[in-house]
Amino acid sequence: MQACDILGGMSRTALSVELGAEDCAKLRQWESSPGTPQQVALRCRLVLAAGKGEEDQAIAFDESVNRHTVRLWRHRVREEGIGAVWEIRAGRGRKPQYDLARRNAIVEATLHSKPKGQTHWSCRSMSAAQGVSKNTINRLWQLHNLKPHLQRTFKLSRDPKFMEKLTDVVGLYLNPPEKAVVICVDEKSQIQALDRTQPGLPLKKGRCGTYTHDYKRNGTTTLFAALDMLAGKVIGQCQARHRHQEWLKFLRRLDRQYPAELTLHVIMDNYGTHKTPEINRWLEKHPRFVCHFIPTSSSWLNMVERWFRELTDKAIRCGVFRSVPDLEKAIADYLAAWNENPRPFIWTATVGEIVEKLGRARAKLEAIKPGCTQRKQRNQKQMGNV
Repeated sequence: MQACDILGGMSRTALSVELGAEDCAKLRQWESSPGTPQQVALRCRLVLAAGKGEEDQAIAFDESVNRHTVRLWRHRVREEGIGAVWEIRAGRGRKPQYDLARRNAIVEATLHSKPKGQTHWSCRSMSAAQGVSKNTINRLWQLHNLKPHLQRTFKLSRDPKFMEKLTDVVGLYLNPPEKAVVICVDEKSQIQALDRTQPGLPLKKGRCGTYTHDYKRNGTTTLFAALDMLAGKVIGQCQARHRHQEWLKFLRRLDRQYPAELTLHVIMDNYGTHKTPEINRWLEKHPRFVCHFIPTSSSWLNMVERWFRELTDKAIRCGVFRSVPDLEKAIADYLAAWNENPRPFIWTATVGEIVEKLGRARAKLEAIKPGCTQRKQRNQKQMGNV
């Protein structure tokens, strides 16, 4: 086994310490890593040089440090191992400029206050209000993962059968049935064919591509899409409208696409065109279509929505379409490219984890506005008035 001997000790008598080849390699890795702090890299160099048998005076001269520093790190590595190079003794290092109470006050102000006439704080507005530098605010926000400038859309479902539908759909994702296909189906409506008023500047080194803020709208299309949960392939069809007639046409295509002996578990939302009498009669004649409806206001539960995001980001948002056929061709090209190398999305969240997270959200919303998460009884009141 390759080893490097380190002569160490706080006394004048050198003490021999053996490090395995793995420890020596790890020290070299730490020393050369761009993410290693410079003080740690220096310690690694001192230890490695000592391992080669160099004298303290020579190492101190090469690294521009005191020879007592070299002797110190010989002793610490011998006593504590190579991990000691990462440790900072109590009382050493840079002292905080602001005490804990001041830092907590800044965090509390970020969470529970707003600047006058504005919706959220910025680094500079908070620094002016607290009398500290913007860099201090930035470091505190990074430490506590605070991002006042960012928001996400979210809504709690008020569906009275939420738990029943959630368990049904998540159960299909985590334990898909054998000899059956689970497909997630939905429409992406009102996809706009936008043409920019001027050509955009191309991508180049040091500059991103551009497009104009204004546009000419050349019409819209609706994409009906079905995502095969296990295979990752997508069946898509563009239609001018999204009535029950177009939905029925797409169901017939799915019926032709899959072998007759397979049961099709179709996950869809509660859109009105999915439940018309014409659709219900067709489904009764085709019992292999087993419908699973997601709760209202829970589009995040339909995995085809995740694929719609891929389509928007990579084929539509930055595109230029002079007509609806141009837009539909771009969608068809992306569909073909996706299906050449499909990448299925993996659902990992369990029902318990989802319910726990939604429970925290519901409790917080009820504290802000009591009753806001309860199902509205507007129709019953109106009926009572009549």
